[in-house]
This record gives sequence, C-alpha cells and structure tokens, in this order.
Amino acid sequence: MKRVVVIGLGIFGSQLARNLYEGGIEVIAIDKNPDVVQKLKDYSTKAVVADASDREVLESLGIQPKDIAIISFGEDLAASTLLTLHLKELKVETIIVKVPNDDHRRILLKVGASEAIIPEREMAHKVARSIISPNILEFLPISEEYTIVELAPPTSFIGKTLAELDLRRKYNLQVIATRDVLTEKIQLVPKASAVIKDSDILVIIGRVEDIGRLR
Repeated sequence: MKRVVVIGLGIFGSQLARNLYEGGIEVIAIDKNPDVVQKLKDYSTKAVVADASDREVLESLGIQPKDIAIISFGEDLAASTLLTLHLKELKVETIIVKVPNDDHRRILLKVGASEAIIPEREMAHKVARSIISPNILEFLPISEEYTIVELAPPTSFIGKTLAELDLRRKYNLQVIATRDVLTEKIQLVPKASAVIKDSDILVIIGRVEDIGRLR
C-alpha cells in the first residue's frame, strides 16, 4: 500500500492528512505540537509528536524511498530546506513541499524537492476557472499548455453526436472518455457516433486556451 508522510500539521497539512487517510491511504502525520497531533490520531495511521527536521527522527520512523513525503512548514524556509535535504539523503523519491511564494519555490526545487506548491495560488486558479467556465467540473494540468478537464456538456451539446459536435476541428480538443453520472459507466475513446446525454460528463484533453473557448 502507498504510504504518505505528512510533516507539519497546520491547516493545510492536517486537512491533507485527513483527506488522504479517509481516501484509504496509509498516513504518518508528524508535528512538534502535541495538541495538533492529538487531533489527528483518529485520522491517520500513525500520529507522531517529533521534530522531523532532525534526521535521527526520520530514520527512527523508518521512512522508505517509495514513501511520499509532504512538507508543510508554512514560511519556515530553513526547516523546509533542511528537511528536504535529509529526505534526499534517505533516498525518498517524491518530496512535495508547501511554499508561500515563488522565491521559496525556486530554492526548494534547487535543493531537491520534486514539487513545490503554493496552495493559495492553486485555489485561486480553481475558483477563477469555476467562475470563468462553470461547466468545467474538474481539471488536471499536464503541462503549462495542456490540461485534462471533466466538462458538463452545455445544453447545445445534448442529443448531438461527437461527429456533429466536431470538437477536434472547431476547438482542437479531443474527447477521450465519457462518464454517465447515473450509471457511473465510463466509455473510453467514445465513437464518433456516440450521442451526448444530459447525464454525461465529457473528459477532454487539449490546450488551456482552447478549452477556454468552450465557454
């Protein structure tokens, strides 16, 4: 089973640990504050009061190279940097760090973080996208230019075939799957003759700017 080590149990780290645990993931939650650790005991596989920036602590926890480590120290750049270096020395392959700004992001990526995220920016993008394109239910960026989205079809799509919609020619977009929300049946790479129902969700891949044209 995949195991995730969440280090730093502020609002972001605590909610992330809880969501992962409720999603069936094995979670080790670590923080120096015994109060926040106590609150996570029922929502993690193991909750530990410890200073994870101490390498001996990491070694005692038995962190493995295949574990996913998530560092959520807020603006404490020194602690995030030191912990990232320790995790790299322990051969941990995936290290995700929460950072407050682009300067911290560049530094953490330089010292070996796999990914450095700015949660507030990501949420702002998601909220803005939901207002700009309310039909888009979920999106998964796969590069700066391309993304995969789940789209609730506009009324004008209902009753038409994919061939009639011709999204590839009109918008340079490809429907890679459909999902019926009533039956949860998924059709991968649907045929051009597939008729769009009001219960369908379209899974589309394409450039961000082209998907934006579907508004």
